[in-house]
Amino acid sequence: MTSDLGPDLTEWPADFAERYRRDGYWRDRTLDDLLRQWAADYADRTAVVDGDRRWTYVELERRVGGLAARLHGLGIGRGDRVVVQLPNKAEFVVLCFALFRLGAQPVLALPAHRANEITYLCQTSDAVAYVVADRQAGFDYRDLAREALRAAPALKHVLVVGDPAEFEPLETGAGEVGDLPSTGLASEVALFLLSGGTTGLPKLIPRTHNDYAYNLEASARVCGFDENTVYLAALPIAHNFPFGCPGMLGTFCVGGTVVLAPSPAPPDTFPLIERERVTVTALVPPLALLWMEAVKWAGRDLSSLSVLQVGGAKFKPEAAARVRSTLDCQLQQVFGMAEGLLCYTGLDDPDDVVVGTQGRPMSPADEIRVVDVDGNEVAPGELGELHTRGPYTLRGYYRAAAYNARAFTADGFYRTGDLVRVTETGHLVVEGRVKDIINRGGEKISAEEVENHLLAHPAVRDAALVGMPDDVLGERTCVYVLPRGDAPTLPDLVAFLRSRGLADYKLPDRLEVVDAFPGTGVGKVSKKDLMADITAKLAAGR
Repeated sequence: MTSDLGPDLTEWPADFAERYRRDGYWRDRTLDDLLRQWAADYADRTAVVDGDRRWTYVELERRVGGLAARLHGLGIGRGDRVVVQLPNKAEFVVLCFALFRLGAQPVLALPAHRANEITYLCQTSDAVAYVVADRQAGFDYRDLAREALRAAPALKHVLVVGDPAEFEPLETGAGEVGDLPSTGLASEVALFLLSGGTTGLPKLIPRTHNDYAYNLEASARVCGFDENTVYLAALPIAHNFPFGCPGMLGTFCVGGTVVLAPSPAPPDTFPLIERERVTVTALVPPLALLWMEAVKWAGRDLSSLSVLQVGGAKFKPEAAARVRSTLDCQLQQVFGMAEGLLCYTGLDDPDDVVVGTQGRPMSPADEIRVVDVDGNEVAPGELGELHTRGPYTLRGYYRAAAYNARAFTADGFYRTGDLVRVTETGHLVVEGRVKDIINRGGEKISAEEVENHLLAHPAVRDAALVGMPDDVLGERTCVYVLPRGDAPTLPDLVAFLRSRGLADYKLPDRLEVVDAFPGTGVGKVSKKDLMADITAKLAAGR
């Protein structure tokens, strides 16, 4: 079974696709096929908990059918893209599956994204619809929708959870289904995830039904999920990590229960863990550190929590070693990427492996190479860039032919940009990034993107954004500026960047005004020297 995904998408070569089917990695089932099977197998088990709302698998499936019919009535169908920007609400779950049922493709945006990212996503994907909450955390997403409509000619519909204003309400109650068209092929794109944006705005990552179904099912097996799993979705659910690694979808695979948290903050999550007897959740390192501090004074019963998964950025060994003693649960380190490859430490791995590595590839079909700057494989245990390919790792970003030529080797390996070592046991130790990216608490910030915006400021002649060490987030951002005339202040720059639609996590944390940048031997700005400068200033308390 094959499909023609068109010139904007790169398929797996035919011999690889044949092998992945033969070996059972791809089973030619759509994500909608999976939902129908779950509803049959797990019927009256609780699938989703959102506040006071508790939906069984059967009820979830019925709501999906009703919403799919309503979306079909709007003209949304197979191959259409829909930008989805919703918080952790039950409507997100119903909407994604309704789109899968129609063969439409959600583009999963994050709640933190603003006009700069959303208009780009709508334009690049030719989205026909955009779905938002009315307001969340004091921000009115309907204003964002108005900007998107002006900027994206293909955009026809704005659907709103809550007060729709002049837009259309997103209604997720069960309803008449009627005749719906075929959902298409499992080899077609199911959804688009977003890259970390290492070269500017995020790239669109096409995930097919086949590869993502394997992604979530294999993750659930490796992580020991079963019908007794109660998974707390604490991170924004549109992230690959809580969405399908194993996350929400992996929990559904085994008939478990997904509890949606409004935020990952202890006041929101700890009561849910206590009330719902949550057994597993996933966090990024800064949040894990916060939880380990908060548990001392929270006064909540977290005894049901058996596994804490930590990923999104490297978890320092000294912090990782404290998880069991502070939260009284097993740590599972997770290293992966929305592009595909996932690595997990095992639940039965020895403590030194769990604390000191970021896991090993979950699939026997994952292929990895660690190479030097010339592309030659390094000796075992030596540092190099990680390259990978496999049954759930993409072969190309969407509408990015020029970038794909650099991001992939001639034989289809994805150049991850991660610097790693491989231990004797096959576990990976992540040491950093090749690319110019700052990892601020798991949120990836492209220095180039922020710098380009800053260059539009009338008081900025040149700018260089670098990471600076931070005990909580791992890294914060410091911008070095060569001024034009009177030097700008940090509040000036923050306000300017906000006016240009940048997400808050991309805003610089510190400003250093300088007369000149240090240079490399070939005349480029030496960010290595800038990072050394800010590190020294922080160490000196300046």
